[in-house]
Amino acid sequence: MATANSLQKTLSPVMLWGLGVGYVISGMYFGWNLGLEQGGSLGMGIATLAIMVMYVTFTFSYTELACAIPKAGGAFDYAGKALGKDAGFIAGIAQSVEFIFAPPAIAFAIGAYFNAFFPTMPIFASALVVYLLFTALNIYGIKAAASFETIITILAVAELLVFAGVTFPKFQMTNLTHNSFPNGWMGVFAAVPFAIWFFLGIEGVANVAEETKNPQRDILKGFGWAILTLVLLCVLVFSSSIGVAGWETIVFKNGSSGATSDSPLPLALAKITGSNHLLYHLLITVGLFGLIASFHGLILAAGRATYEMGRVRNLPPFLGSISPRFRTPANALLANMLIGILALLSGKTSEIIIISVFGALTLYIISMISIIVLRRKDPHLKRPFVVPFYPVFPVLALTIAMVSFIAMVIYNLNLGLIYFAILTLAYILFKIFSTRNSLIYDKAGSTELH
Repeated sequence: MATANSLQKTLSPVMLWGLGVGYVISGMYFGWNLGLEQGGSLGMGIATLAIMVMYVTFTFSYTELACAIPKAGGAFDYAGKALGKDAGFIAGIAQSVEFIFAPPAIAFAIGAYFNAFFPTMPIFASALVVYLLFTALNIYGIKAAASFETIITILAVAELLVFAGVTFPKFQMTNLTHNSFPNGWMGVFAAVPFAIWFFLGIEGVANVAEETKNPQRDILKGFGWAILTLVLLCVLVFSSSIGVAGWETIVFKNGSSGATSDSPLPLALAKITGSNHLLYHLLITVGLFGLIASFHGLILAAGRATYEMGRVRNLPPFLGSISPRFRTPANALLANMLIGILALLSGKTSEIIIISVFGALTLYIISMISIIVLRRKDPHLKRPFVVPFYPVFPVLALTIAMVSFIAMVIYNLNLGLIYFAILTLAYILFKIFSTRNSLIYDKAGSTELH
């Protein structure tokens, strides 16, 4: 029976699939094409293939953790059990950075879409409105939020299939191979964060484990169906959009050089239908659903991650409370929204994306170490799902994530320093407040925080 401070269990496998795909699907619509400028079609293709392997092996490994420890904190709870509270805190902050900083980048893209239809509407104003609207929806209730996510995710997937159906008849292999490796292997490493953007956020399924009807069974289904869907969509979008007229066409607004674009699919479709065709406008319209699906889904996941950190007092305790009326983590959702709006004010979309990717890779590295440690430390832990080909899958995911992280630091040193500063400041505050909390509770005669 649910208590006053527990999350409501309403999610089904279909809803989990909708959340898993929805968290990610905006990456199919924008952002990934910027990696083509770095690596060309072959360099970006190699980076994407490596990242695809990382996500498949990571997802199966992460599912073992999610089924064994079905907590809203996700990596925070897994690392805490395996490596101790300090490592758990770092994993939790990295997860929060990923989930809190990705939505502002997507909000910019949503604002740009609205601006394309209504030029008098400022991009920031649209982004702010969607932040308020979808934070309110998530506060209202998880079932309503997840149902909405599933519907718009289905629409976004359908639109990608329509796009592939229109573009594949015009596919030419010469467009895929032309100028395919402009910067050599250095271009492959530089393209890594944009390849990660294809799949960033799928691990958010684990953060709604406490709101799933049967987490030990349903999370596996949700994760499995979601990663299969995303891999297929990634291959379709990558090959069909580049195959129309070459990678330069979907990177640069003028088709060959100059300013880059956040709208690769409309650029490819315009080569076939022109910019006034019904299908072209349909893609832009439904493409908005793909952005909204990821934006909304990541807000949902971020709320659960912050809630769990507050619940165990690694963050201020008010973040770990549940709304008595809606049974959702309202305070955590509102706090995340405020941080997201501050990020919006910076106006730097690509930089926000890269900081989010730093958080994701940290989460992946710590989680894969956690599964290996838990296998040795707690072999009798009940594991309803066991990752296949252990230890190959978690070791492979760990290796690719570590190489990707190093490449990210090399090519984005200043942003890497900003990310490390965030972690360091958060850790210092954590140690200060955790010491203070311990003193308070010791004086009260309690040795354990509840």
